[in-house]
Amino acid sequence: MAKKKIRKKKKRIRLHRSFLLPFILTLTIAMGIGVLALAAHQWITEPVRGKTTESVNREREKTERAETPEKAPDSPETEPAQQEETEPPARYQSELEDPVYLAENNIYVREPAVPGQVTLTFAGDVLFDDNYSITMLVREDGDISKGVSPEVIGRMQAADVMMLNNEFAYSNRGAPIEEKQFTFRARPETVTYLNDMGVDVVSLANNHAYDYGPEALTDTLDTLRDAEIPYVGAGRNIDEARKPVYYIVGDIKIAFVSATQIERLDTPDTKEATQDSPGVFRCWNGNKLMETVREAAENSDFVVAYIHWGTENVAELDWAQLKQAPELVDAGADLVIGDHPHCLQPIGVIQDVPVIYSLGNFWFNSKTLDTGMVEVVIDESGIVSYQFVPCIQNGCRTTLLEGAEKERVLTYMRSISEGVQIDGEGYVTW
Repeated sequence: MAKKKIRKKKKRIRLHRSFLLPFILTLTIAMGIGVLALAAHQWITEPVRGKTTESVNREREKTERAETPEKAPDSPETEPAQQEETEPPARYQSELEDPVYLAENNIYVREPAVPGQVTLTFAGDVLFDDNYSITMLVREDGDISKGVSPEVIGRMQAADVMMLNNEFAYSNRGAPIEEKQFTFRARPETVTYLNDMGVDVVSLANNHAYDYGPEALTDTLDTLRDAEIPYVGAGRNIDEARKPVYYIVGDIKIAFVSATQIERLDTPDTKEATQDSPGVFRCWNGNKLMETVREAAENSDFVVAYIHWGTENVAELDWAQLKQAPELVDAGADLVIGDHPHCLQPIGVIQDVPVIYSLGNFWFNSKTLDTGMVEVVIDESGIVSYQFVPCIQNGCRTTLLEGAEKERVLTYMRSISEGVQIDGEGYVTW
């Protein structure tokens, strides 16, 4: 039995070996064919598929470009249009698009130097009369920088709106008011001094605009109009005299109102405008002024009241100033600027509204006098900063003060001003 089993085992081994060789050969051939097929797939099928995918992508991009017009990223022609779609419309757009309305309502337009903010600069009295010594440095060639230093002019020109008191008439006509001690009249061509200094609006509400009578006053109005300098506080009739000047700067609208308390007489030399005669806007009785301020407040975002008041050559405030300043604030004034005393007077605050009672002479006579400018920055919320800029009128020239002289004037302003703080650069807080 054992031998028989051994023989059967050897027979199975021979059968296995005889089958293995053809099997291995067949498997090798099959694997070779599979490898060749895979290679053919990679070499032929995949490149074709890649090309097909690229073609589809290109067709898709062409379709998208056809549906969306091409635009260069920084194209100057298309960028403003995109901004117009995202920026909200201006609040005063309807006014800006109506030139007739702007002209009829004394509205002027200015782009701000700093978006969202407006810089307002104010100075006191100026005089361009060649019969007085103040003009001796400039009258030969009309170079105003010989009378007002380039540094001062630079600050004036940098303002979005610059205002001062034009205390004389521009005319070659008229006769001086009899028995008046000082009468002022300048050649009409000297109005270019205002343009050169960067003045944007003047007050005529003072006691010298009428020095040469109604003809000279109307010449003044025409001269300023021709020089494209708005005026406030005088006119051919009372409606024009009390009418505010407005500036739209960016998206902020500022109103300028001006009136004079001087002279304090029932029959003053400086005549008040009436319904049919030229004159100034008087506010010794302040009812009309307060009504005008209220109307200005309803039609603007910020109201400036520029008032001719006080006692000449006296730093102390008089009762009429102290009475009328709170009335102006109650009526809607956001800023009060005073002139007439020919000297500096205090800076005060009434219900969060700053008042400088007198800016003094700016470029007015040959006396050596401390003076200054006020620079106020506002935005849509109100006053951002308030700065007093010390200057001096000396030798018929107005210049900026620096160093010890600047600090001397600031120290003086601190000594006469209650309820405010003035730092070393003249910035006023309260």
